[in-house]
Amino acid sequence: MKLGISFLSLMLWVHFLAFPAQPEEITKAIDRDEVHHAATDTSHSKEFNAGDFIFDHIGDAHDWHIVTIGDKHISVPLPIILYSRTRGQLFTFLSSKFHHGHDTYKGFKLVTDGDLKGKIAEVDVHNNISDGPLPLDFSIKKNVVGILFSIIILLLVFVPIAKKYKAAPHAAPTGIQSLMETLILFVRDDIAKPSIGEKHYLKFMPYLLTIFFFIWLNNLLGLIPIFPAGANVTGNIAVTMVLALATLATILLNANKSFWKHIVNTPGVPVFLKLPIPIMPIVEAASWLIKPAVLMIRLFANILAGHIIAMVLFSLIFIFGAANVYFGFGISFVTILLTVFMSVLELLVSFIQAFVFTMLSALFLGMATEEHH
Repeated sequence: MKLGISFLSLMLWVHFLAFPAQPEEITKAIDRDEVHHAATDTSHSKEFNAGDFIFDHIGDAHDWHIVTIGDKHISVPLPIILYSRTRGQLFTFLSSKFHHGHDTYKGFKLVTDGDLKGKIAEVDVHNNISDGPLPLDFSIKKNVVGILFSIIILLLVFVPIAKKYKAAPHAAPTGIQSLMETLILFVRDDIAKPSIGEKHYLKFMPYLLTIFFFIWLNNLLGLIPIFPAGANVTGNIAVTMVLALATLATILLNANKSFWKHIVNTPGVPVFLKLPIPIMPIVEAASWLIKPAVLMIRLFANILAGHIIAMVLFSLIFIFGAANVYFGFGISFVTILLTVFMSVLELLVSFIQAFVFTMLSALFLGMATEEHH
């Protein structure tokens, strides 16, 4: 339990590695009159951009957008933490000071277009972006808040369950404890034991349970488009990178002598592949760097693809509606049906991706701790 909580705490540092945030400037919803106006007189309306619509939803942000009503954006402001390299000062304030990128504050501006879109830049006296270096951005962004929310849920669920087991280890489980016990036994009997072996599996159970439930919960929360859920946590490559690095660190810290021997001096390999150029050691070392990279990309790509498909389906309504109001209403029914189908499929994918990441991590740990005779 303690090891699991420590790895959850590690996830909080992901915002220092996260990609530049994408502002949550959501395209204004189009009603029947607006769609008709767009179809007849496009000179006074902004053309719908599907790419911006999709990436604004799947990207990180300095605030948490809730809804747009007319021209009013309702969002939850998040803490901005900036270190100005030109002024040598630390600045902290809420993202609401930027008013969705329309205003500057304390010499900073949230850029909403161009190459620096989503980044916070310093401005000169004329409110133009300065040529100096960008400030160091340590802000608490949307994905970090999503991680904090998921950690709170996990602690609220598992701390009481752990106390119940400690107080009455042989009592029959009740309530949510019954469901969690089934999943815990699944990770133990179907993932940890077969992959790591009877001798070492207990040592890695806290870590495997942590990553399994962390990934699964965040996959599910990402499917709920209602605050405080809806953050694209596991669809952010910075998050999956931290998870993969945690697996790599666990492997390297627990690997036995046989593991290092196979990397440095692989048995059964001709000497000319080891000396004078250490070809095999380089290949073996590279293979263990590629393994966490595969974990990172697999989880990121699968979850991100699901979000993109959903946004593409919604974009069809706006695209067809801009051409003809009846096309827009017609495609909306098809889009809703496909989105419901995709959502049900994503529920399965959420579990499968948590299982695959945990299974591969367990397999790699088993390879690193396997004893050769």
